Amino acid sequence: MGITKKSFGVTRAGEKATLYTMTNKNGMKVSVSDFGAVIVDIIVPDREGKFADVNLGYDNVAGYEGNAPGYGSFLGRVANRIAGAKFTVNGKTYEVEKNDGENCLHSGKKSYNKYIYETEIVEEEGSVTVEFSRLSPHMEQGFPGNLDLTVGYTLTDDNELVIEYFAVSDEDTVLNLTNHAYFNLKGEGSGTVLDHKVWIHADKITATDAGLIPTGEFTDVTGTPMDFRTMKPIGQDIGADYEPLMRGFGYDHNYVLKHTGPQVAEGVDKDRLWETADVEKVAELYEETSGRVMEVFTDLPGMQFYSANHIDGVEKGKGGKVYHARDAICFETQFFPNTLNIPAFPGGRLEAGKEFESVTIYKFSVR
Repeated sequence: MGITKKSFGVTRAGEKATLYTMTNKNGMKVSVSDFGAVIVDIIVPDREGKFADVNLGYDNVAGYEGNAPGYGSFLGRVANRIAGAKFTVNGKTYEVEKNDGENCLHSGKKSYNKYIYETEIVEEEGSVTVEFSRLSPHMEQGFPGNLDLTVGYTLTDDNELVIEYFAVSDEDTVLNLTNHAYFNLKGEGSGTVLDHKVWIHADKITATDAGLIPTGEFTDVTGTPMDFRTMKPIGQDIGADYEPLMRGFGYDHNYVLKHTGPQVAEGVDKDRLWETADVEKVAELYEETSGRVMEVFTDLPGMQFYSANHIDGVEKGKGGKVYHARDAICFETQFFPNTLNIPAFPGGRLEAGKEFESVTIYKFSVR
């Protein structure tokens, strides 16, 4: 294992950004930056041993200061959508930025991917970790409570990228953290992912209205284009005449993951349900020509499956490449969207002084 660091540029505000690159014994590399705690590069071999970067993004901090698609982004305090851009904590209503019509998406235009973080490096046998930490002050983005948070990125010799979230607040607050990495197992900039095959361990998705806001109901995926319980190409059903797909312009839906512990529909304690779940495999991505495989493991109850429908095909990414819609796929592990406003949904709230911890793993191999 090893780690190096170098300048990643200077922000418009004059802040110096650093890029940290972890390398394991197999030659896999993961680069992350203290600007936004973003994942910049994920470089993995194909079945012939040829390496490619499978994560869309930019060459320097200037790109990530814009980053409308959210490439590699650490998102919070509340990822995904909040209906009406408001919610209630202890009887008090809080209003946040409306940046998605009348709703809030990823906590507004300045999510957690736009701040500079303090950095700590931890090296152990078989792994190396970069931890990014900061204090999100009371009412930042409109959310209550001073929140101490850390996101750790660990590269292991088993070709795992482990993402660990830690947070604690001095007041009752709300919390939903995720990472918005965009994956293409042929390599970033190589074109469409519609031929990639996907498996998702979920019988249901959260039903939404026309604005992609969950209604509180669940939709069984059986017999629909949303069913990935048997592995199939992303493009097989993406163009189907099916209302949820048309609303999302493709896949942009939260899957209710099947953990072996209690499930949300079975009437267990909704607020603490996620704490009963182990870190389990919930999804798999496979690209046949390269042989690359990515498995997704998490302890969280939901996962936004997003087929990069809104990449504009104009902006330049790494190496001057222009990315287009459906050139990548996202697996955003999370609490359910709008969980703050739907009491039956699990998680999303954090009691004062209670520590939040969660783990998501992206494991790479070849077939």
